[in-house]
Formats: sequence, structure tokens, C-alpha cells
Amino acid sequence: MNADPSTRGRGREAGWGGASGAGPAHRRVAEVRPDSRAQPAPQVVLVGRAMATFRMALIQLQISSIKSDNVTRACSFIREAATQGAKIVSLPECFNSPYGTKYFPEYAEKIPGESTQKLSEVAKECSIYLIGGSIPEEDAGKLYNTCAVFGPDGTLLAKYRKIHLFDIDVPGKITFQESETLSAGDSFSTFDTRCQLLVYPGAFNLTTGPAHWELLQRSRAVDNQVYVATASPARDDKASYVAWGHSTVVNPWGEVLAKAGTEEAIVYSDIDLKKLAEIRQQIPVFRQKRSDLYAVEMKKP
Repeated sequence: MNADPSTRGRGREAGWGGASGAGPAHRRVAEVRPDSRAQPAPQVVLVGRAMATFRMALIQLQISSIKSDNVTRACSFIREAATQGAKIVSLPECFNSPYGTKYFPEYAEKIPGESTQKLSEVAKECSIYLIGGSIPEEDAGKLYNTCAVFGPDGTLLAKYRKIHLFDIDVPGKITFQESETLSAGDSFSTFDTRCQLLVYPGAFNLTTGPAHWELLQRSRAVDNQVYVATASPARDDKASYVAWGHSTVVNPWGEVLAKAGTEEAIVYSDIDLKKLAEIRQQIPVFRQKRSDLYAVEMKKP
């Protein structure tokens, strides 16, 4: 959710569709293929008994100016991903609205609300864990960039309001201030997860994307010895804010397992927790943590 995956630690952020004549047969699907650098061989997890392997899908959605179309198309892609065996599906940041401060007030809605009700229904229909990217949320006169996560029975498992808003001013390149219209969240949203998976619905741009998008993902994967997945909107060169695209899955060794291009796509990756356990055994960074010298402290419950 333009969430910056630059913070070390085992965070538990899980961050966020017009109807088109293009059916599933016309959609570009980014299948999982080993990256050339890979060796042979939502943050959300299956609550309760974790599976050793499971399939994840990232939906790189082309966002239009029509909210109902965005939601309808997102649900269609979710169903398609489920038919391909995905058990965890993530939408991108701001999936039901163009990304921009002038759009947030117009597209904002309550949670529960129209968009999140549709996500709840499709999660239950497909019996999947669904990370609803993010939507502009209105509550008590304030606007938030909010991610809702749903379980296979359609239950709302978590609602996370983006804490670190995206404010950037790179002279000659881009100026964007989420804080002009959005308020920062003031609490963490957690629930039991056992898949060692960090998911970042994000909307990096043509300045930060090439510089930081993959770098931050691979860094956080290695730092925390977890899988990292990032879901971006598809690129629209005519939009006021042009998203980078390149939704990606990285393994705990820092290898890119799957990556989309800039176009609308579904990215699939099979997550192997046995591989993760092997890496943690080979480099036991968590056993070597000096809790006598430092710790992560949550100051507000």
C-alpha cells in the first residue's frame, strides 16, 4: 500500500476494480518461472494449521475511473486466481480508485461498505484468504488508506490503516503528498499467521519504482528470512500518478520467484515453507538476536 518495505523486523502488515469485454482467456497471466538469478531447487497466512506449500496470486489490476467496474473486475480476477489453485490472493493498493489525493475524498467509503462487502463475498465464494489491497476509507470525517483482509468464510480478519503516509518531493521528478488529504492510522492490525510471508500492496511510481521497488523487497526478504510479495496496480501512462507495476514475489534467499511486467496480469507463485526452514537453519539469524541489547517495543496497544 505504497507501504515502504524498508523497516526491519517481522512486521505483519497486509495491506488492498470497468467491466471489460476481456474475459479470462484474454488476460495476461504471469506464471511462476525461475528468475535467471535463482538457484535450482499479509501478511497473511492460513490461520490454524499452516500448509507446507501453497499457491499465492497477486492481481496487478488496471484501475479505471469507475469504482464499480474496478470492483467487478477485481472480483473476476480473484475467481480466476482461485481456479488456478491460489489459496492467498492480494489486490494492489487503492484498487477501487485512481491513486491521487484529489480522488481520495470522492471514492472514499465506510468499512464495511460496498467494496469490502464484495471482497468478503468473493473470499467466501472461493474459500481463500484475500488481502484486499487498500481503499480510501472515510470514518468520522477523516480519510485513511486502509487494507481489509478476509478469511475463507468471508470474515473480516483485520483492518489496517496505513501508518506511514507516502509524502515525496524529488525536484524535477515527482511531488506527491498523501498527507494532504489522508490521515495516518494509529494502531497495528495483527492476527495469527504461520506462513512467514510479508505482503505489501503498493503503488510505487516511475521515480521510486526503478530505484527501490525490487531492492526493498529482496532486502526485507533476506533481513527477515521470509517470503515477500508486492502487489502493484498495472501501469497507466495517462494517469496523473503512473504506477511502476512489476508485482513481485521474492523468496527468503532474496531470489525473485515471479514478476509481472507493467501490464494487467496475475502473478502466481508457489510458497514452500520447507525451503524457508532450510534457509533459517543455514543462517540462524533469529537465534543470534541480542535481546539483551535491543528489542522492538510497541508503545500503544
